[in-house]
Amino acid sequence: MDIIRYASLKPARWANGGGVTRQLAAGPAGSGADWDWRISIAEVAKAGPFSPLPGIDRIITVIEGELIALTVDGAEQALEKYRPFRFSGDSDTSASLPTGALMDLNLMTRRGAFKGYAAIIELSKKRPHPVFADQFAVLLQGSATVSPAATDDASSVAPAAEALGKFDTVIGSEDAPEISGRGFLAVLSIDPA
Repeated sequence: MDIIRYASLKPARWANGGGVTRQLAAGPAGSGADWDWRISIAEVAKAGPFSPLPGIDRIITVIEGELIALTVDGAEQALEKYRPFRFSGDSDTSASLPTGALMDLNLMTRRGAFKGYAAIIELSKKRPHPVFADQFAVLLQGSATVSPAATDDASSVAPAAEALGKFDTVIGSEDAPEISGRGFLAVLSIDPA
């Protein structure tokens, strides 16, 4: 099981001084700055314009704070907490913060190479949620553990579950590790186009 611990990520300050970003993951592996998909969490402290990202499709989800008001190509969208919103990086986009500073989860995919999806789910202790290959699961709120998927092999010893902290991210795999607990989880899927 691969877990990205949020506390270990280094913040990168925005050029405009409006906030900081912590990158959770980008791909394909070894692509450096030339990514085809990227997942990050931003701390947004000031209103202002978004950097243009031609050829990139974006999904933004407020994960802490009340809401962000985005103006995308002249149309205003009020985005409440835990409501993913898809828009084009080609669009003229700016944000205002009517309820103050916030944090948001960002999934960006290069159009024509990958397609991204975001869903917010409520966790259950009784029904673990699997994280499949090409998925990332971010604990947004609450208390949760991740365990390797159960096997039918009665002779094997079940590996221990690992606790997840706020904004820790489980990387999905063919073995589909399972998350259980109480709280909310963002499940991000990245599919080849």
